[in-house]
Amino acid sequence: MKLIDRLNFDEKGLIPAIIQDAASGKMLTLCYMNDEALKRTLEEKKIYVFRRSKGRVMIKGETSGCVQTVKECYIDCAENSVLFKVNQDRAACHEGYFSCYFRKIDDNGDEVIEEERVFDPKTVYKDK
Repeated sequence: MKLIDRLNFDEKGLIPAIIQDAASGKMLTLCYMNDEALKRTLEEKKIYVFRRSKGRVMIKGETSGCVQTVKECYIDCAENSVLFKVNQDRAACHEGYFSCYFRKIDDNGDEVIEEERVFDPKTVYKDK
């Protein structure tokens, strides 16, 4: 049995996937994959996600064009999450930042934005 076949999907058939930039090591986003998204990701070397809000599998960057090309895949020790190291095209975040983790909480509990926007989401996503 292949390791991938031993993964522990949750009761909804999903598994969390951490996406990390291969070049910088920066965490880009956390998404969820079902069996189909995971298999397509491994076969095509592009990140596919299960969009819970839309109830379907889609390629990351389907709307924005900001695709993620898989370089490596890791599975955690409990076999209940995956980590993908990717080459990120332009930006990972729907808000137009390179990473979804562009905000930091400082010692006072205040939000600090640590990145510059890569693109304006209003020009990319028509529903914003």
